[in-house]
Amino acid sequence: MVTLAEVASHAGVSASTVSYVLSGKRSISTTTRQRVEESIRTLGYHPNAGARALASSRSNIIALMIPLRTDMYVPVMMEIAIAVATTARTHGYDVLLLTGEEGPDAVRRVTGSGLADAMLVMDVELEDERLPLLRDTDRPAVLIGLPADASGLTCVDLDFGATGALCVEHLAALGHRDIAVIGEAPGVYERHTGFAERTLEGLRSRARELGLRLLHRPFEGGYDAMALTLSRVFDERPGTTGFVVQNEAAVEPLLALLRQQRRAVPEDVSVVAVCPEQVAVQASVRLTSVAVPAQEMGRHAVEQLVAKLAGRGSDEVVLLPPELTVRASSGPAPERTGP
Repeated sequence: MVTLAEVASHAGVSASTVSYVLSGKRSISTTTRQRVEESIRTLGYHPNAGARALASSRSNIIALMIPLRTDMYVPVMMEIAIAVATTARTHGYDVLLLTGEEGPDAVRRVTGSGLADAMLVMDVELEDERLPLLRDTDRPAVLIGLPADASGLTCVDLDFGATGALCVEHLAALGHRDIAVIGEAPGVYERHTGFAERTLEGLRSRARELGLRLLHRPFEGGYDAMALTLSRVFDERPGTTGFVVQNEAAVEPLLALLRQQRRAVPEDVSVVAVCPEQVAVQASVRLTSVAVPAQEMGRHAVEQLVAKLAGRGSDEVVLLPPELTVRASSGPAPERTGP
C-alpha cells in the first residue's frame, strides 16, 4: 500500500501539504496541488476513507439528486450521472445517487445527516421547492438545470432558450412558415420543468420575431397517441411543413406515421430534433438536431462543485451554447400550391 509519506516524497512536498490537498482545509497553490494530484495518480494512492473522514470532517461523497420519473428520458439522465461519477472519482469523491421524488426532504436528509459534503441537483423546475433550502445550507450545491430565479445559486445547463430559437431559425431559413412542436409528456410541463419550458419559450419568441406560426403539442408516448397528435396538427394547420421534436420517444412514431401518410422527409416535411446525438444518427431518417451535451453538463457541474468545496468557486450560471448539426431530415419547404 502506498503511504501518504511516499506521495509527499514523490511530489517534493511535506506530508502536511498532501494532507491539505486531500482535505481542502487550507488553500494550496494551483501548481503545488496539481503536482500532488499527479503523484497520487502515478503512485495509485488511496487514502483510508474512515481516517480521512475523521481528519477532515468530510465524507468525500457527493449526493446526486436525480428523480427517475416515468415521463423523462432516463438514458440522458443516466449519461449525465455517469459523467458526474467518473469526474467526481478523478477528484477523489464518490457519488451517492438519490433517485426518489423526495423534493425538499432529500435536501434536508443530506444536510441534516452529513451523508455528503455537497449536492448536485437535477430535474430542476422553474419554481423548484428545493431552492430555498439550497440557498440556506452551508453545504455547496450545483444545479444541473436552470430555475426561473438563479440568484444565490450555481447552475450548469444547455442554453435551452437559445436551442429553441436555433431550431426555428434553421427551419425559417429553409422557407418553412408553419411549424409544429412535438414536446415532452404533459406532466413535464405541468411541473414547469426548466429545460422544457425554456425550449418552448425560445421557440415561441423567435417564431414571433420571424413571423412564423407555431403549434405546440405535448406527447405522452406510443404510436396511437402520435397518430392522434399528428391528425390534429394537420387538421388545425394543414400547411405545416416543419416539425421540432423535443421528446425522444416521439421520434420513430412520428417518422413512421409520416411515411404512412406519404409525406416524404425532407421533401414534404422537415424534422428537427432536440435530443442526444445517438438518437439523431440512429433514427430511421438521420435527424438534423441540437445535441443534448449530457457528458459535458455532468463534467462542468462536478468541476464547479469541486471548486466550491475547495473555496475557489462562486455562484454563477454556466449555459452551454447549442450547436445544430444538419443531416438528412431537413430541407427547403415545398412550394405552396394553394392560395
